[in-house]
Amino acid sequence: MLTPLTVAVAVAALLLAAWCGYAALRDQPVKDWHYLGMGLVLLLTIVQLAIGVVQLSGGERPSGDSTVVFASYLVAVPLCLPVVAMVSLGERTRWGSATVAAGALVLAVLQLRLDDVWAGGVSVG
Repeated sequence: MLTPLTVAVAVAALLLAAWCGYAALRDQPVKDWHYLGMGLVLLLTIVQLAIGVVQLSGGERPSGDSTVVFASYLVAVPLCLPVVAMVSLGERTRWGSATVAAGALVLAVLQLRLDDVWAGGVSVG
């Protein structure tokens, strides 16, 4: 995996979480600018997914016996923001903003876990 891209996605997700969390504190729903931010973070996760698929198909594997776990995280990461975006569209209150903030935090944690699995930090059993 590309560590700089992993860090960039995690930092972008944390910035999105702070931005939407601030909107929730100000009692504001998710606005178009927030969706643009989600789109940018999603674009980074799709690039990461493509790089991960290319690396796996090229024969590179995560350390240890954790290819399935890595692939699961790799697929889950880009799905995180679209799910919370759909929820926020249905919840046009401050709770929509809070949902996006929570989803972005989950995305940042998934990034750390994805990097950990690639480095061999997966524990099975």
